Amino acid sequence: MSSFLATAEPTQATSGTTAKLTNDGWFPDIGLVELREETRLDGTVTDTRLRSAALDAMASCNAELQTWQGGQLARGYADLASVPAPQLGGVSTHVLRYRRAIYNHVRADLTEQYRGLDTTKTGGQQAEALDETICEARRNVRIALADIRGLRHSTIELI
Repeated sequence: MSSFLATAEPTQATSGTTAKLTNDGWFPDIGLVELREETRLDGTVTDTRLRSAALDAMASCNAELQTWQGGQLARGYADLASVPAPQLGGVSTHVLRYRRAIYNHVRADLTEQYRGLDTTKTGGQQAEALDETICEARRNVRIALADIRGLRHSTIELI
C-alpha cells in the first residue's frame, strides 16, 4: 500500500496588520513573523490560526503573571523591559523569557491541534511522538514564567 504526503511551504505573515500583535502596553508586543520562525511553523498553520493561538497564549501568560506584574507596577516600572534584569543581546532577560513562554505556548497548542491521527500503526506512533513535543513545550512555558517571577523550577516535599 502506498500513501501520499503533502507538505506545505513555509509562509510569512502577509499583511501589516497581522505582523505584530499589540499587547496590553506593559508586556511586549509579539511579532508573528518572529513567532513563526522561532517555532518552525510551516505553511499548514495559517496566519489566522497563528494569530488566534498567539492571542490565547498572551492572555494566559499575562493572567498568570498578573500578581507579579502588580508588584512591579507598584515599584514604578512602566513595562516589563524596565524591570531590572540582566540584558542579553541588548534585550532584558524578562522580555526574552516572556517571548519564550508565548512561543512555547503557541507551539504546544498548535501541535495538539495539528497532530491529526490516522488509523494506521505508524500514524498512531507519530501522534504519540508529538506528545513529547507538547509536554516539552508546556514545560518550557512553566520554566520561563517561573524565571520571570524568580521562582524555583521544582518543589520537593518529603513524605
